[in-house]
Amino acid sequence: MTMNEVYAAIEPVRTEIDTLEGPAMLEFGSPSCGYCRAAQATLASVLADHPQLRHIKIADGSGRPLGRSFRVKLWPTLLFLRNGQEVTRLVRPDDATEIRRAVAQIEITN
Repeated sequence: MTMNEVYAAIEPVRTEIDTLEGPAMLEFGSPSCGYCRAAQATLASVLADHPQLRHIKIADGSGRPLGRSFRVKLWPTLLFLRNGQEVTRLVRPDDATEIRRAVAQIEITN
């Protein structure tokens, strides 16, 4: 799966996230966030090497229930899930190596 470049205006409900199968990365942020914009090239380079990783990009903000259910406080926050369960998270990542390490934790190998 390729990187989503646009934040989803309508966020999925928590039960949808909890029932995801396989590896997934949730990216909480905002198109107006400088930290979020700065992270995009790094995220794109990592995701290009992991086409099996589902990337869900969610516009977050005050009163948005999905971000609150995951206790997101700063953007971007990346949640790395395996089969709907959070394995690890990164807040304001700026290094491809740390993102690759997080992806390695959720990859499902045969």
